[in-house]
Amino acid sequence: MESVQAPITVMQRVEWKYILSAEQTDFFCARLKGHMEPDAYGLTTIQSLYYDTPDRRLVRTSIEKPEFKEKIRLRAYGRATNETPVFLELKRKAFGIVYKRRVQATVPEVTRFFAGEPVLGEDGQIDREITYFRDYYRTLEPACMILYDRTAYYEPDGDLRLTIDRNPRYRLDALSFDHAPVGIPLLAPGDTILEIKVQDTIPLWLVRILSEGKIRRGSLSKYGEAYRRSTPIR
Repeated sequence: MESVQAPITVMQRVEWKYILSAEQTDFFCARLKGHMEPDAYGLTTIQSLYYDTPDRRLVRTSIEKPEFKEKIRLRAYGRATNETPVFLELKRKAFGIVYKRRVQATVPEVTRFFAGEPVLGEDGQIDREITYFRDYYRTLEPACMILYDRTAYYEPDGDLRLTIDRNPRYRLDALSFDHAPVGIPLLAPGDTILEIKVQDTIPLWLVRILSEGKIRRGSLSKYGEAYRRSTPIR
């Protein structure tokens, strides 16, 4: 059976990123015990197909680090076929707050949507936002596939959520879910990406773990980094 995440359609939160060495990852995961639990899906390979304009306007804007930026991607949890659920996600970040809207669909439905079909999904407001985004940018095409092996953790009695992404990688060709989940590494071997996602503030116990592990906040856009590596310096 394919691994599919719960169909949450609207999210608003603060997201903080950290780049961890293999040793820091082991330390961090060991210290999480008793505070957070891995979710029911365990280690899952996530594939995110980013759409962009022909001149890559969305990613070029994003790497300039403006106060407001937005992107759209098609996400699959595990292997995807034309029949399995995928999620078209509109992600915006404004003044440090991340807003995400997404609809569940299939790959053929999303393909028809970007070709001009007027409706995708059953939620009127979210469908209107995603359709407006598509129409505003006019031409959106597959631009980059980002892949990683993720373990998600949840706080049993709170809203704190965090994820650890192993082996983040990308490819700029074979931009479909039909291919093996392979790509060019984005980090040094063994390094991981930690993302902390919270509605309010990070709890004190987590602050202590980060301090003890000498884990410092970083900044990494997976799609942005892939674009930088693939674009000649002028």
